[in-house]
Amino acid sequence: MISSAVCSESLDAGNVGHDREKDLFAHRSHFPALEVANRFYFNYGGQGVMCGKALESIAKNFQHIEALGCFSNAAGEWMMGEYDATKAAIAREFQVSPTTITLTENTTVGCNIALWAVNWRQGDRLLLSDCEHPGIVASAVQIQKRFGIAIDYFPLSNTRNASAEGQDSIEVVELLVQHLQPQTRMVMLSHICWNTGQVLPLKAIADACHDRQVLVAVDAAQSVGVLPLNLAIAADFYAFTAHKWWCAPLGLGALYIRPEIFEAIEPVFVGWRGLTGKTPIPQWRQDGAKFEVASSTYALYEALRIALAEANSWGTQQQRYERICQLSEILWSRLDAIPYIDCMRQLPPESGLISFKVNRELAKGAIAQKPHALIAKQLESEHQVLIRALPDPDCLRASVHYLTSISDIEHLIAILETMG
Repeated sequence: MISSAVCSESLDAGNVGHDREKDLFAHRSHFPALEVANRFYFNYGGQGVMCGKALESIAKNFQHIEALGCFSNAAGEWMMGEYDATKAAIAREFQVSPTTITLTENTTVGCNIALWAVNWRQGDRLLLSDCEHPGIVASAVQIQKRFGIAIDYFPLSNTRNASAEGQDSIEVVELLVQHLQPQTRMVMLSHICWNTGQVLPLKAIADACHDRQVLVAVDAAQSVGVLPLNLAIAADFYAFTAHKWWCAPLGLGALYIRPEIFEAIEPVFVGWRGLTGKTPIPQWRQDGAKFEVASSTYALYEALRIALAEANSWGTQQQRYERICQLSEILWSRLDAIPYIDCMRQLPPESGLISFKVNRELAKGAIAQKPHALIAKQLESEHQVLIRALPDPDCLRASVHYLTSISDIEHLIAILETMG
């Protein structure tokens, strides 16, 4: 865990560096959504905000395709250049080869590719945690219906206060291993839990599973753009989206696939991008394109590259992660000090997700009578605080990005204190 010495009685820019906080406001001016007066954004775990240059590139590129001539050779060459450049940019962020990257639309598509690419047989078992997103659980149930596999769950929610390092991480790995069975073919879990912000010790989990010939597939919706990552040492499948912490357009995602397993897995969808071009019998490419289908919205690709460059202009991923952890600890500490607010984790977060709930027995104001979904709506409609209400666990979730400012946090705390 990356920690910071944060005093719960003091909330000021000195905790994260005064000069760096001044730099942030100049950097934030590149993001139109953050320049809206009196808006306070805490929803990066749902969708990030795009910088102006990325927004401008989308319209520019659609116009460029029209100018070249739709479906012309020139347009086709330009599109494939965008395709190659975008795979290369993503691969650089993860220190892997572009050939390991499959371009998708979002995390869910990548997770479905991972789940359906396996040659499942009746009696096989799939292990999930009890903290997975409903979309993942639904996909697993469909595979169960189709192939007659069994789905097991390990109680990750019991470890929500565990750290991703040290003895706590050993306990998480041991708990998972206890739920592996001889017929377990795959483990699918989140790198960062979407509902609690817990960071899992992925490398240790992957090592334990690989020792038992079990595949590891990861829902990385909340980790890409937060954690410094080297995917070459981690999972077999790592699915993520670009529109959350990377602050890129909706409709862009990707999937990392460990190259050693390409030949053993099958395409989920079938299209020309996955074929070698040899005839008459179709033959699959043995790289990330094997799992791609056909035409994509190539006009969005430059916006993703611009978003990555914009983030990297402010610091390394390690430096941005350190800031996220520092700000999260500040927010967590201040929330924990409010008598009628219960944080879902008893330890400072190791990610940008801070989940908390209203203790209705201690709250005295109108907030005590409202479900969390209505509280989130009130925060938005009356105070321009954009925050997420979650169904399981029933709570509110604030997403803290490196773009979050100290004044954003101060405002959220002040509003919550007045509501109770």
